[in-house]
Amino acid sequence: MPGRFSAIEQAFDREPVEAVPPARDTSSYYGCNVFNREAMRKYLSSETRMIVYESIENGVTLDKWVGEHVASGMKRWAMDMGATHYTHWFQPLTGGTAEKHDSFAEPRVAGRSLEEFSGDKLCQQEPDASSFPSGGLRNTFEARGYTAWDPSSPAFILGDCLCIPTVFISYTGEALDYKTPLMRSTSAVKRAASDVLAYFGMGDAAVSCFLGWEQEYFLVDSSLYALRPDLMLSDRTLIGHGSARNQQLDDHYFGSIPPRVMEFMKEVEFEGYKLGIPLKTRHNEVAPNQFEIAPVYEEMDLAVDHNLLLMSIMRRVADRHKFKVLFHEKPFKGINGSGKHCNWSLGTADGVSLLSPGRTDEENLRFFAFMANVLKAVHDNNGLLKASIVSASNAHRLGSSEAPPTIMSSFLGSQITAAFEELLGTDGVVKMEDKRGRGVGIPQVPELLVDNTDRNRTSPFAFTGNRFEFRAVGSSANCASPMTALNTAVAYQLRRFKEAVDGRVSAGEPVMKAVLDETREAYRASRAVCFDGNGYSGEWEEEAGRRGLDTEGSVPAVLDHFTSPGTIKMYEDTGVLSEVELRARNEVAWAHYAMKVEIESRVLSDLAYNHVIPVAIRFQNVLFDNVLKSRELFTDEEFEKYSPQELRQIKEIADYINFIRTAADDMDRMCDEFSALEGREMAVAYHDRLIPRMDSMRGYVDALENIVDDQMWPLPKYRELLFIR
Repeated sequence: MPGRFSAIEQAFDREPVEAVPPARDTSSYYGCNVFNREAMRKYLSSETRMIVYESIENGVTLDKWVGEHVASGMKRWAMDMGATHYTHWFQPLTGGTAEKHDSFAEPRVAGRSLEEFSGDKLCQQEPDASSFPSGGLRNTFEARGYTAWDPSSPAFILGDCLCIPTVFISYTGEALDYKTPLMRSTSAVKRAASDVLAYFGMGDAAVSCFLGWEQEYFLVDSSLYALRPDLMLSDRTLIGHGSARNQQLDDHYFGSIPPRVMEFMKEVEFEGYKLGIPLKTRHNEVAPNQFEIAPVYEEMDLAVDHNLLLMSIMRRVADRHKFKVLFHEKPFKGINGSGKHCNWSLGTADGVSLLSPGRTDEENLRFFAFMANVLKAVHDNNGLLKASIVSASNAHRLGSSEAPPTIMSSFLGSQITAAFEELLGTDGVVKMEDKRGRGVGIPQVPELLVDNTDRNRTSPFAFTGNRFEFRAVGSSANCASPMTALNTAVAYQLRRFKEAVDGRVSAGEPVMKAVLDETREAYRASRAVCFDGNGYSGEWEEEAGRRGLDTEGSVPAVLDHFTSPGTIKMYEDTGVLSEVELRARNEVAWAHYAMKVEIESRVLSDLAYNHVIPVAIRFQNVLFDNVLKSRELFTDEEFEKYSPQELRQIKEIADYINFIRTAADDMDRMCDEFSALEGREMAVAYHDRLIPRMDSMRGYVDALENIVDDQMWPLPKYRELLFIR
């Protein structure tokens, strides 16, 4: 089709769009669009600043008069920066962000207008809570909900709008967002960690929970994207025959970044730096047209905000560079999908990592104690952690020998595993070795410092030296959900650990001996979740089942872990979510899963009837015409010699068309039938009955793509989507 090929030609002929040239010194503009401490010093009084700082650092609730002073200064700063509107920026259960812009202008009588922004408007807004997913917490006739200012995440400016990060709760007090439970969970794990640190004389140390995310994504030329209804409506290719060349040469990984992509990356970094996002890394990923961007770690609540903000920036900048950015975990069949690796750690305000070995026995015991408790939390909640990362889109990526398996396990490495095993059989604390030097046999090259643990890319929850890398999180996800689950599990386990230690101490056992004994018990009880081998192997799945780990692969079934009695007790005891809130979130997750699958099914059916079948018939008619002309031209003997292959292909196409048409009708009928179901029952029906039908139909469509004349095929193919330079 002319439209298809002109778009492909346009995509390959594009010149890079030059990014806005940033100043050479990043520090000259870093955070310039953020109401940070530098801006506060200019626009707030010293008294107001000190109170705001205390609220950020120690969680102190702000008085109303402080909000008035902050609002006045924030408005003056925003208007000086060119802002005309403001919005409460929050994270509803859609998985993205939401905003409603209001003008600073307050129209007055006699044709006058004044700019106003009060403390009330800063601290609280009232969006319609019935139009966001709530799992039944809010109905259409119960529309009231509230957003409330989060001072710990600084306000920022996007375009002409002042954006104020907030939490989102219902009229009756339940959390309707991802941020509220995340902040509750970080508070819970900080308190629990501080209580355990008291055994080591560090009870006054302020504990922080850190997150460093690694965002993977694909880029597709916007002109080709516009010719793929499946990409536009479902974020992934629902059909498409694999390219002869994809990632098998391993030449894309860490390769030279294409010029157009480099200009896109430079502008993303420029915009990110202006918003205070500490971006550090950019590189080509494994699959063609797949890339990664990552910051240095930050306090977790702010890191999650920055991830969502950056995803929004990337979409806007991609449009300017004639790209579409794809965050779907598996937009292309047969090549690696994308994740959002979440590097999680605990530390103190003065720089002590609680997951790093020390130089003294006491420091090493502290390391082993926190490590053992994290492992115990992962062991006891392996099904819940899996539930926190599953989705309709991430299900295509997990467990396919390219991403962590759907079985939660933790990689420790041989040295740390050996140290833990030694700890079980000794009365003292095991000493950890420092990094050791290793020569490479070349005089000019200095020794390498070798870490105390290797890396295992097949592990969903791998220890990497001073942190755990939760590799199973999907690239499109709001990482607040898995981080909330992890924080809550660790906080709950640390509390149980402290209760056990206190019980031993009350019985007369010395404190350090009680801590050591309970550390041994925590590790011993969690050994089943520790696995350093190949997580992709079938043998591991069998072994994991024998170890009692959750091996369920159905997304709707995995989500059941959120409402198990143990999970409900854990979330309620830590104050993170109530049973009502947990059950509501499960309803949202099941509904979202079902809707995503239904959309994909409807789009696939539409592609079949409006794109695939017509072009297959057109090509079949070409073959028919050729056979009829051959019959006229050739003798019977020649016809029998030259035409059988074409006749077989005509029949093959007819069989494919018949199967595709039947499958499309079946899928439409199933969608109509399943619409009468609700919640888990609907999600299970889509998973068990509809998805297998979609998969089988795709096989026939992809086979047709490999047969039909390339000039007739109406959609850009994988070789065109994946190799734009």
